[in-house]
Amino acid sequence: MTLPPGPKTPLWLLRHQLNTNPTGFLDGLYKRYGDIITIMSDSTPIVYVSNPSAIKQYLTNTKEITISSLPPGDSPITVGQMGQQGILHLEGLIHKNRRPILMKVYHGERMNASGKSICELTKQIISQQTSNKTFIAHEILSKITLQVAIEVVIGLREGKRYEKINHLYTSCIKYERTSLFNLVKDLPFSQIDFGRLSPWGYHKYLLREIFEFLYNEVKERRQEADPSRTDMLCDLIFACDETGKLFSDEEVRDLLFLPILASRDGATHSLTWLLYWVHHLPDVRQQLLEELDSLGENPDPMKIVALPYLNAVCCESLRIYPSPVFSLPRVVVSPVEIMGYELTPGTVLITNIYSTHQREDVYPEAKQFQPERFLQKKYSPYEFIPFGSGVRSCIAGSFSIFQMKLVLATILANYKLELVNNKAESQEHANDQCYAKSGVKMVMHGQRQPLEKSKPLVSNLF
Repeated sequence: MTLPPGPKTPLWLLRHQLNTNPTGFLDGLYKRYGDIITIMSDSTPIVYVSNPSAIKQYLTNTKEITISSLPPGDSPITVGQMGQQGILHLEGLIHKNRRPILMKVYHGERMNASGKSICELTKQIISQQTSNKTFIAHEILSKITLQVAIEVVIGLREGKRYEKINHLYTSCIKYERTSLFNLVKDLPFSQIDFGRLSPWGYHKYLLREIFEFLYNEVKERRQEADPSRTDMLCDLIFACDETGKLFSDEEVRDLLFLPILASRDGATHSLTWLLYWVHHLPDVRQQLLEELDSLGENPDPMKIVALPYLNAVCCESLRIYPSPVFSLPRVVVSPVEIMGYELTPGTVLITNIYSTHQREDVYPEAKQFQPERFLQKKYSPYEFIPFGSGVRSCIAGSFSIFQMKLVLATILANYKLELVNNKAESQEHANDQCYAKSGVKMVMHGQRQPLEKSKPLVSNLF
């Protein structure tokens, strides 16, 4: 087997370079090695692909890989963290059965019905910011996305149980962003549980608390048995597996864990970048405001999400800084030729989403934020892939864009925000997420008055 070229740098150093300067690191690899790159993990070749034709080829010709099949240290998540029966660890008929059940809350009438709630929640949280005082956009947006995720997935919006699960997820997410945890995570010999006072033990403690809460919630809701509810937990309680049996409480618990985490984490990073770009580029912001103003005051959420320029801005933000940076991995199960290279069984294939989105032949002036490109052209699912492609794409992809549009539109239409520093924002990478290093520092200058919204743009004739 002749593998594609790739760096000979130690894997630990490559990870460090990716985490500290993700876009610079990936741009450098693409410039040196091109569309297809091999990075070795012990004896396992991991091939990263950023060519749309090749991506389409292997997505339709290889079997998807399970997380447990990845070499130790290369899995973005572990079975212990996500639950052994979580959606990322299922395949075949079992995965085919579970996926549409989880997706139900993110599509159709269910998604549309949540639009008003997202707008109201955004107003409630943003309005709490003190005028002319600096705040971190990522922190504020995380409150919105986590509350939306908890409501959509398990149907809680207020009360003691909501406060507890909100606190647990917030604590876990914040801890995973600390330097201490990331140091421990990268050093296998330090991953020892000495109780909640130890670095690794505290993380395990938080995960146990979350799983215990979800398990108790499943048991209690099953006793109540209210089929009229529209959250994911209700769908799972009344659903049957591929044999016709109801899911066990443990299965439902494991299936609930990731949707809350993923809905909050990726959505928060994407919204933070979106807010940054819109306020970094005044012309983009002005054009968005004009489009939003055309709907009048208190527009229907479904009219907001249908706005073409708003959609283009969201897509361009997801293109230039996608989150996640890579797709879920797949494995070659029989010899296959990709871009002239014969890959043998066991080779891992991963779509490099970031580098695919940076191709000059697909996106001219790729480093420039140009929403108009999405008004002028419709891209294939192998060219624009912010949520992955195929049967392992993000189950909440459509909902993520829906939420991005409504949160951004609500903020722009009702509040006057400004970046504290208009310089280019630095990026960092962790858990396959590319995020703004500073969290994007902003300041609010009060509400945007209705008079400003409807004020005509006319020249002074006298």
